[in-house]
Amino acid sequence: MKQQRDPKLLVQPAPLLAQGMTTPSAMRDVWYALLPATLAGLWFFGLSALLVLLACIAGAVMVEWVFTPAESRKVALGDGSAALTGLLLGLTLPPALPLWQAFLGGMVAIGLGKVIWGGLGNNLFNPALVGRAFLLGTFPIAMTTWYPAQGPEHFFDLYSSTFAAPLMQGTWDSLTTASPLGMMKFEHQSSEFWSLFIGNTAGSLGETSGLLLMLGGLWLWWRRDLDWRIPVSIFVTAGLFSLILFMVDSARFPSPLFTLFSGGMMLGAIYMATDPVTSPLSPKGLLIFGTGIGFLVVLIRVFGGMPEGMMYAILLMNSATPLIDRYTQPRVFGRGVERS
Repeated sequence: MKQQRDPKLLVQPAPLLAQGMTTPSAMRDVWYALLPATLAGLWFFGLSALLVLLACIAGAVMVEWVFTPAESRKVALGDGSAALTGLLLGLTLPPALPLWQAFLGGMVAIGLGKVIWGGLGNNLFNPALVGRAFLLGTFPIAMTTWYPAQGPEHFFDLYSSTFAAPLMQGTWDSLTTASPLGMMKFEHQSSEFWSLFIGNTAGSLGETSGLLLMLGGLWLWWRRDLDWRIPVSIFVTAGLFSLILFMVDSARFPSPLFTLFSGGMMLGAIYMATDPVTSPLSPKGLLIFGTGIGFLVVLIRVFGGMPEGMMYAILLMNSATPLIDRYTQPRVFGRGVERS
């Protein structure tokens, strides 16, 4: 009698379990995707940048630990969401930000961006951007003071403001410079595309290298952690809008390439706007969401008072997510059909 071969199809009672994406695995994938851009930030801005990242992560994890019940702390801290929020926040900050401000920003990101809404999966706004918005509104000078990239030979040279005492005005070196967005907005001077592409320019410590941020985004897409509709719709809308403005007055308005590779465009479009908790559910809603961000970021950059607009664009569209979901949800089968 022949032995029965292993069946190709197993039929068993519910629940039918499959090994799919979990919160910790998704968080790890984002960490891996951000690793090249993070290392580039440390390469260009040195030890101060590393300390800013660690301070943001420490502040975020501390608040998560304090406000999580003791029996749930292992799960809450183990999923890595708080640490990832701290990392994302740190990547949007100037490398010379005082450490106490970075730590406070991490606390606010989790406290006001996540805990107050009921924890992971319930927040309306992206927590990292909540922390950045708080820091920008509270410490505008520190948040808009930039330093040129200095290279690995100066890795251990700390900025004078790094260890500024809490609640005291930080001291700034004479080597401060304007970011590419600031130079474009206030002086109408465009930076070299290669510097924006590689990351050898002034700016937030994790936003400077468009190349590495894109490579990380492709990794997330390949891992199926990222829906392409949001970043693609952001890039297409922002590119077309900036192209129209550039054709109207090329001396005043930036080119599409500058728009796409400067500031927080890449980091925001790929790693923050795609947050599944704060973005719409349906494919149509994702396209509307991304189109709105792309339009708003160019509108704010060009006609607003600040050079950057990515943070505000994402937060505004986060607030519109429930409305987008309401009008883009697929119709329930049978509902709205008259009986014969």
